[in-house]
Amino acid sequence: MSKARILAALGGIAIAAIALTGCNSGSPTGSTGGTDSTGGAGDGASSTPWTVATDVKLEGSPTFDKITKADKIVIGVKEDQPGLGYKDAATGDRTGFDVDIARWIAASLGFDEDKIEFKAIPSANREQSLVNGDIDYYVGTYSITDKRKEQIDFAGPYFITGQGLLVRKDDDTIKSEKDLDGKKVCSATGSTPLQNIEANFPGATAVGLDLYSACVDQLIDKTVDVVTTDQAILLGYAAQDPDELKVVGEPFTTEKYGVGLPKGDSALKDFVNTMFTEGHDVWQKIYDNNLGATGLTVEQPKVEE
Repeated sequence: MSKARILAALGGIAIAAIALTGCNSGSPTGSTGGTDSTGGAGDGASSTPWTVATDVKLEGSPTFDKITKADKIVIGVKEDQPGLGYKDAATGDRTGFDVDIARWIAASLGFDEDKIEFKAIPSANREQSLVNGDIDYYVGTYSITDKRKEQIDFAGPYFITGQGLLVRKDDDTIKSEKDLDGKKVCSATGSTPLQNIEANFPGATAVGLDLYSACVDQLIDKTVDVVTTDQAILLGYAAQDPDELKVVGEPFTTEKYGVGLPKGDSALKDFVNTMFTEGHDVWQKIYDNNLGATGLTVEQPKVEE
C-alpha cells in the first residue's frame, strides 16, 4: 500500500473531529528547531522542515540533563499506525505525523537523527516506561487524561481527533457506536478507547490486546467484531486493506494527543509547549507532509498550560 493511498484514505475523517484552535506565544532558551528562510532544511518541500538547534540550554530539566550526559535521546513511539507512527518491516524506515513531531522535539533540543533511539512501547506500558526512565518522552497517539496526569505530565495537545469504529467490509450490522451490544470490541490494553467501551458500553464485550494491529488481525479472522481507537488510526488500517475493512459512523469522543513527559519536569514541558506555539510553520509542514492528502485545512491546537 503506497503512502499516498494511505493518506488519501484519511480524507474521510470528519472535520468536527479535529476541533483545532489558534496558537499563543512564548520562548525557551536556545533555538527551537525552526525552518530556514525557505521553510525547510534548505528546501521548501523538504520532508524535514526543522533544523537541529545548537547551544541549547534548559535549566531545571532532569530529562535534559540526562539526555545531554548520555548524548542520546530515547523516544517512545508506535510503529503499527500508518500515517501516524509506522515502521516499514522491510526497510526499517519510520514515518508518520507523530514520528516527525518526535523528531522535531529532538531537533529543538539539539539532537539530530543519529542521536535518537526510538522504542516501540505498547499503550498499556507508556506511563510506566516514563516513570521508570526507560524513555525520555513519548509521542504516539497519546490522549491527555486526568488519570494519566497522576503519573506523568503532558505537553500539548498537538492534535485532536475522536474515537471511531473499524469493521469488516461485508459487515452491515455495525453502523455506529449504537450497534455495539452483543459485539466483541477490540482495542489496545490501557488505551482510552478500551476504557470508554468498558465504562460506557455494558452490552459489548471489551477485548484488550497489546497492539491495535493485533486487534485488526483478529477482526479479519472474525475473532472479534469491531476494532475501536482514534478514527485517524483506523482510516490508515482501512487504507491498507480496503477489500477487507471499512470505517463506519462518526467520531463519538474527543481525544487530545499530547507528548508524554516525566512527572514534574516543568522546564521540559514549557520548552515543548513553547516550541509548538512558536513553531506553527514547522507544525503545518509536518502535517502537510504526512496528512496533507486528506484535503483538510486545519489549524494547530492551542497548548494547555
